[in-house]
Amino acid sequence: MDSPRLPRRLLLSVVSFLALASLSTGLTQGASASAADRAADSTARPAATARPAKAAAVTFSDEFDGAAGSAVNGSKWQIETGDNVNNHERQYYTAGNSNAALDGQGHLVITARRENPNNYQCWYGRCEYTSARLNTSGKFTTTYGRVEARMKVPRGQGMWPAFWMLGNDIGQVGWPNSGEIDIMENVGFEPSTVHGTLHGPGYSGSGGIGAGYSLPGGQAFADAYHTFAVDWSPNAITWSVDGTVYQRRTPADLGGRQWVFNKPFFVILNLAVGGYWPGDPDGSTSFPQQLLVDYVRVSTDGGQPAGGAITGVGGKCVDVAGGNNANGTAVQLYDCNGSAAQQWSVGSDGTIRALGKCLDVASGGTADGTLVQLWDCNGSAAQQWAVPAARDIVNPQADKCLDATGGSSANGTRLQIWTCTGAANQKWTVTR
Repeated sequence: MDSPRLPRRLLLSVVSFLALASLSTGLTQGASASAADRAADSTARPAATARPAKAAAVTFSDEFDGAAGSAVNGSKWQIETGDNVNNHERQYYTAGNSNAALDGQGHLVITARRENPNNYQCWYGRCEYTSARLNTSGKFTTTYGRVEARMKVPRGQGMWPAFWMLGNDIGQVGWPNSGEIDIMENVGFEPSTVHGTLHGPGYSGSGGIGAGYSLPGGQAFADAYHTFAVDWSPNAITWSVDGTVYQRRTPADLGGRQWVFNKPFFVILNLAVGGYWPGDPDGSTSFPQQLLVDYVRVSTDGGQPAGGAITGVGGKCVDVAGGNNANGTAVQLYDCNGSAAQQWSVGSDGTIRALGKCLDVASGGTADGTLVQLWDCNGSAAQQWAVPAARDIVNPQADKCLDATGGSSANGTRLQIWTCTGAANQKWTVTR
């Protein structure tokens, strides 16, 4: 069921982040973290399952542990402020922990209140409600993987909780060209139903491509926690609720329109009040209302090939320094230890991936000695690799080989590109 609404576009506070050019920065070399893969959820699932049967490398997680009343982790989330005229929503999104705080029991609580303690002004005049909206822009993005949250939604006419993603290039290309993936939306007049929707050029707003999922027997989503997820791979996105798949979308569903979902996206959580789609609160709506979030997790098991080790000179493994998936993290040699930082998948799209990101030639360089790093997958030539039978790993743009600097096999040796020589420090064994 298509979501009959106008775009929930970003507030100005985040667009400034997105307009900044990415800067490639090398991180300090360091020892790889020990194995830290999260095992796949062992809960029994129907035959049509959203989760591949392999261990997942968790690339982003917030379990919302912390003292009651404390604000969200600022290294993971930014808080947007202001109103939203695009959908004629009624709330003002506040900063700090006024409307988004931890409850001390492992949950984030986003609270919508009928109040205006600071004389906030909205598109319609003096604001009537406050709430909160969080996103990971400038802090975390992902291309593909499993993106999930366990949540308990509010209830009542006019309530509009959402868990969704926007293309990280929104500051450059605008909406809807950036793409939007709505993992879960619920409107108060449909207490038993949630919606998952894609928005892009030519299929945005009420023309989005999606479907609804309803609980059996008239149960309400506000009565209990439920897990909402997408499993996202190149040219395919699958939605599930509590492990039950209810739709899968591919470019074939777009009728020739552009698929804009093979690039980095960031994550958003918010609780809106009122708007074109849910309608405004009425006399039946009680306040405050709360969106309770048990966790948000992003992992690499979204349909990419299973990962394996890449070994080189001295029998050492290609390793993401410190197991860190931040852009610019060094890629190095290190003792093989089986950790997620050493699990690499070689995709049919020419990429080599670990921890949800791509092996990347820094700044798209082509000169001998240009270091390689981990970076958001973006489809550039800097992230294209050929893996011929001769055991070279070649970046075709530079026509150079992946190379262990100085021929060294010491732990922490940085990897770079260099003119192909056939030397031992340019020979790699890829486990597929």
